[in-house]
Amino acid sequence: MGNDDLRAGQAAIVFGASGGIGRALVEAIAASGHFAAVHGGGRKPPQGLPDIVRPFAFDLSDEESIKAAIGAVEQPIGLAIVATGLLHDADRGLSPEKSWRAIDGATMARLFEINTIGPALIAKHVIPRLPRQGRAVFAALSARVGSIGDNRLGGWHSYRASKAALNMLLVNFAIELGRTHPDVIIAGLHPGTVDTGLSEPFQRGVIPEKLFTPEKSADCLLSVLDCLKPAQSGRVFAWDGQPVPW
Repeated sequence: MGNDDLRAGQAAIVFGASGGIGRALVEAIAASGHFAAVHGGGRKPPQGLPDIVRPFAFDLSDEESIKAAIGAVEQPIGLAIVATGLLHDADRGLSPEKSWRAIDGATMARLFEINTIGPALIAKHVIPRLPRQGRAVFAALSARVGSIGDNRLGGWHSYRASKAALNMLLVNFAIELGRTHPDVIIAGLHPGTVDTGLSEPFQRGVIPEKLFTPEKSADCLLSVLDCLKPAQSGRVFAWDGQPVPW
């Protein structure tokens, strides 16, 4: 029985389907035809998605909304992707810190709420729905700047720290599930620099070949996930399949 046969009775769910990468991921997963159901969620139910997609609303700050969204999935979950993230928010006056002098407790708490705690709560409720036997994947968008070993520039303290904390959680989940779900893969994903609202203020200096469309990034990330093995669980991988340093 091939992977497609195994997936036929499973569902895929994407949190963050209102964003550029998340929407592209949902559309690519729906087009693949690999899953019996595809669920895509945002702060409001996303509109205009393919007919197979079941839209839902959730709030990363509200665990009950996350629990309800996952509870509405009827099939075992074969693929769950957290495509949410926060780097800046002009309405709230949030922007990456250039120096330790700019560190603000409320800003740091907000970034950890969205980039670390929210994905952890999603994992808490997704993991019981993963099959104990057979391949399944839980993945979350991370970032190369969350790598401690690859940090050469400093700055962006809250964002870097929140993504580094997310990466540690993914390692923890992989270790724990390795004991009970030997075929499940936990992975972080670095999507590259993608032409979305999150990266728009920071695209200056990025060569055109390295500025991806959401569709290009989504296709690369799904190809990476398709190639991962259980022995690689817990690592963060870039869009080109290369592991990101710890």
